[in-house]
Amino acid sequence: MDAPSTAPLAGAEEPEGRGGSGALVVLLLGSTLTVMAGAVLSPVLLLIRAELSLSSTAAGLVLTSHALSLALASPLVGWAIDRYGSRAPLAAGLLVYGGAGGAGLVVDSYAALIATRIVFGIGAAAVFTGTTVVLLELHRGARRDQVMGWRTTATSLGGVAWPLLGGALGGLSWQAPFALYLVGIPLGVATWLALPPRTDETAQSGGAGAAADDGHDAERVGQLLRRRPRIVGLCGLLATGTVLLYGLLVLVPLRQAELGVRAPFAVAALSTSMSVAMSVAGLGYAAAVARVGHAGLLRGTYLTWTAAFVALATTDVLGIVVLAQAAFGVGMALALPSLTIVLEDASPQRLRGRVMALSGTAIFLGQFLSPLLLGPVADAVAVTTGFLAAAVLAGAVLVVLLATDLTGGRDVASPSGTSRPERVGQGRARGGPRRAGWRAGARP
Repeated sequence: MDAPSTAPLAGAEEPEGRGGSGALVVLLLGSTLTVMAGAVLSPVLLLIRAELSLSSTAAGLVLTSHALSLALASPLVGWAIDRYGSRAPLAAGLLVYGGAGGAGLVVDSYAALIATRIVFGIGAAAVFTGTTVVLLELHRGARRDQVMGWRTTATSLGGVAWPLLGGALGGLSWQAPFALYLVGIPLGVATWLALPPRTDETAQSGGAGAAADDGHDAERVGQLLRRRPRIVGLCGLLATGTVLLYGLLVLVPLRQAELGVRAPFAVAALSTSMSVAMSVAGLGYAAAVARVGHAGLLRGTYLTWTAAFVALATTDVLGIVVLAQAAFGVGMALALPSLTIVLEDASPQRLRGRVMALSGTAIFLGQFLSPLLLGPVADAVAVTTGFLAAAVLAGAVLVVLLATDLTGGRDVASPSGTSRPERVGQGRARGGPRRAGWRAGARP
């Protein structure tokens, strides 16, 4: 059963040799850029604040304003992917990402900087949704689990490398780190060259018939969400996970300062424990999901997160703070690919881009809202109380996961690591093998 369901999607029949390892490398590199979005500026945030005479809130918006435009633009990006295929929106998004991000090299006012960050977020929306959809389209079964684990490892390593590079360039000027965003431009060109073009079959299925159906698309998405409410639940899990993640990123440096660690390099070095743990755990994701399934991984993740935040709220030992961060990273490495895969499994191919774009909206709204939700608690009482609030949130989600299987049961990985074997097999029987290994924007 595994061979016929996965081999046609592995790229073996890809015309002109496209869609193979070169495309995978480009997509994994593109995935790291969403992590780079704010992290590359963190080391120079104080310099930006001083140079432009900003308040703490205004300086914080330099890091987070793109998240809001990204969240708002994601549904439109999803529509474009469903309508025109993934290749063009992803390549264009990378060019916008590089151009708008790199514009920080030459702007010298706060208003202009925020304007470029808002445009940058639109490009980042195409990068996040586009890389996600294409990686899922190119791979199936156990291979898909493996690749999504690699994606987590790649983004985690980016979470270590990009801030270090930004800090190094920050020694030159506060504007120098913006040069790193320019990598999006050559990567956009590489994406256009590496990904397979739309086939004639795909173009026909996505052409006039698609235009006739566009008026009903919003209605279809609404009907899908009503018919499959677990999609909303899965997006809620992504949002709460991001709230917890950015709560950790905001509160841990404050707690470290209370414990005597204030030097920027020392704070950054201790914080890498989470990214390193995510990188290692991501490599083992495929084996983990094959053993316990998506539902088991999600429950284990929120149990781990609850324990980690309880430890952070109750300890005065710096080593335990570092270990708690690492434990959170392990959970994130297992939860994020599982949620992405289960969400894709719940999405009909015709609406896949828009459904996956909803995940981007959920993730980046969570990023934008996290400091607003957990920060006031820490400010009003204590940093440890903020951790305790995060533990309560994680524990509440755990209770929901224990009572409900949001993965849909059938979407849990089989012992061979193949998700939805009966549905994949039926798809091949009805439509035959896919001619190009994947169908950008294809409609069933």
